[in-house]
Amino acid sequence: MEPPPSSNGAFGGDTISPDILAEIPLFRRPVEVETHGSSAWAKSYRISLINDSGENEVYFMKARLVSVNITSRNFDSSLPYLMVSKSMLILRFQVSVGHHGREALKGEYESTLAIHNVQGDFSPKPVAQGSFGKLHNTHYYLCKFYELREELPEPLEFCAKVAALHDKSISPNGKFGFHVVTYNGDLPQDNGYIDTWEDFFTNGFNHMIKLNVERGGPWEEIEGLQSDMVSKVIPRLIRPLEINGRSIKPSLVHGDLWCGNTAVDTATDLPLVYDPSSFYAHNECEKISPECVQRY
Repeated sequence: MEPPPSSNGAFGGDTISPDILAEIPLFRRPVEVETHGSSAWAKSYRISLINDSGENEVYFMKARLVSVNITSRNFDSSLPYLMVSKSMLILRFQVSVGHHGREALKGEYESTLAIHNVQGDFSPKPVAQGSFGKLHNTHYYLCKFYELREELPEPLEFCAKVAALHDKSISPNGKFGFHVVTYNGDLPQDNGYIDTWEDFFTNGFNHMIKLNVERGGPWEEIEGLQSDMVSKVIPRLIRPLEINGRSIKPSLVHGDLWCGNTAVDTATDLPLVYDPSSFYAHNECEKISPECVQRY
């Protein structure tokens, strides 16, 4: 049996195979690929093609390899990131490998789509998500690329955008959860739909404890607290929010909102959030990291 094709051969050399690019409908035509410089972390390419109108179009692509922990402390996977641009049309092309890579990119696509459908100017516009046929177990996510200023958005404007997302979003079935698994970093979240916020929070807490034990081994201190958290603390703090006539609206949240996932769109000067791991939750589940608060 022949070994599966390697993604390194397709993305790591001096050129990128047009056959691989042709699996993306945007590039399903003759293309000319040439190197266009490099840096310590990326290689760049110039991609030329003739569109259906007979006009020449030139794209700019960057390829980067990044190691991330996917399933355990000792398992790393290389993820090439490709960026493609054409004058005003700029696309970000992200590639991942393996089951978790596929599910993570699917979750990112569906999360970004959900946010974009509620507030089109607050997240990138997703274009496509899928798997390569000619690259074994290799998957991609494609979205419009935005020139960003790597700075924190203006606080009042940013918080108003977050509040509007929570207020305008509507859970499709009135429940807490999401229709696909989303990943917070390399952690798959338990997003199964459920009626109450208490039950959803409890499921998520138990799921994270389970992941911690699976990946890091036994942890007596946290495992010893699990029972009391589930039977005493969570019901005492969360249950009163949903009894005696009180209720919580399931709101769409970004799911991983911190300063590394926010910036300013240079074209509009508006805040933009990206790399979400969304689900419908209590809106106050959307927290901002202490580092961001200090910088504000």
